[in-house]
Order: sequence, then structure tokens, then C-alpha cells
Amino acid sequence: MSGIATTTPGGRLKALARAEFTLLVRSRSTLVTALLVPLLLPFSLKAFTDDKMLKETGLDVGQVLLPAGIGFALLFGVYTTLSAIYTMRREELVLKRLRTGELRDAEILAGTALPMVLTGLLQTFVLIAGSMALVDLGMPEAPHLALLGVVLGFSVCVTLAAVTSGLTKTAESAQVTPMPFLFVSMILSGVAVPLEVFPERAASFFELLPLSPAITLIRGGWTGDMSGGDAVLAVVVGVAWTVGGVFAVQRWFRWEPRR
Repeated sequence: MSGIATTTPGGRLKALARAEFTLLVRSRSTLVTALLVPLLLPFSLKAFTDDKMLKETGLDVGQVLLPAGIGFALLFGVYTTLSAIYTMRREELVLKRLRTGELRDAEILAGTALPMVLTGLLQTFVLIAGSMALVDLGMPEAPHLALLGVVLGFSVCVTLAAVTSGLTKTAESAQVTPMPFLFVSMILSGVAVPLEVFPERAASFFELLPLSPAITLIRGGWTGDMSGGDAVLAVVVGVAWTVGGVFAVQRWFRWEPRR
């Protein structure tokens, strides 16, 4: 009696991620958005990071540029790119076909996201090494906070990418629908402008935005001056956005093209 071949969740994820990586490499526009933009943008901010800003915030250049670089990697390399990929796969009926096989819904979403997550992690290491070499950034004072920030950043961006895809009608409009979250996060979540620059009341409100906990924890991990209460609040806010995003995906993510 011949045995029936079975697959494991890990094997299915690996196979789907390999296929997605192959498609990613073939798309030049997606590669530019995912790889080059996040690496180039943070260093363009150096010209706008003057001594007055550093004096007001108590930060050095590296503590401003590194969180910005990781934020750009999350926004462009993960969130924006993955929103478009989910939408394109849906419109091409790829997601519909995948659901007819052994893959579960969560595995399809995770396997599709895995190449972008790994790419984002690689960019994070490159940005850390580049910041240490080019702007004399030291080692993090509280590495556990920086690690928490990176984990929360990826979880929030992957989840909200799926939510955004569910609200996107076509592959063409996927270039537009991520823009509100993208610009709000760049300006008000501490990516392009540290929250320390804003008035205290405004900064307290901006800390509740989806990407703010990740940037706050990463910056606090390097400065080492983040209190335990502030760290707990950031983690709670980040987890709340992730959980809320998962709930929204379950309700509004679309597996078939809109008609």
C-alpha cells in the first residue's frame, strides 16, 4: 500500500515564498520601490538634520537617521510593496487558486509576505551597519527595545498592507490607496521628523499612530532614555494596532477580483 504524500505548513510557506521571491526579482519597478528607495531616502534627510534640531531633541545624527531609515524600509519595502502585491495576486486570480489547494488563508498571506519581510530585515541590518560606519552611531543602549520596535513595525506594516489591499479596487489603484498611511506615518510617526520636535500634547497624540510605537522603541533602544512606562505604552499601542488589523483582514480582505 503506497503512502499518501503530505505537506507541512513550513514546507508550504517555503514553496510559496520561493515563488513570490521569483516574481519579485522579475519586477524591476517593485524591486526599486522595495530595495533602493528605503536605502537612499534616510541619507537624503541628513541635509535637513541641522544642529538646531539636534539640540532641541537631544539626539545625535545617527539616532535621527537610523529610525528614519528603518521606517522608510517598513513603509516602502514592506507596507506599500506588499499592498500592491496582495492586490495584484488577487486580480490575477492567484489567491483564488491557492485557496483551492492545501494552503490555509493565513499561510497564503504569510507566504506572500515572507520575501518582503526578509528583504526588510536585510535592509535593517544594512542601515544599522551603514549608520555605524558613516555617522558614528554607537551600539544600542537598550537593544531589547530596538528589537521590540522592529518586530512591532513589521507586524503592523504586514497586517495593514493586507487591510489596504482589501480596500483597494484594482492593481492600478494600489499605487494610490497606501498614500494616506504612508504620508501620515512619514510626517507624524517620528520617521522624517522626530516626535521630540512637536509640542508635548501633539506628540502624545501622534504616539498613538500605527507606526509610532515601532519608531519610538527603535529610537529609545539607541538612546537608552526610554522609561519603562513609555515602553509598555508603545508595546500596547503596537499590539493593539496589529490585533485590530488582523480583525479587519478577517472581515474585509478580498480573495477574488472586484466585479
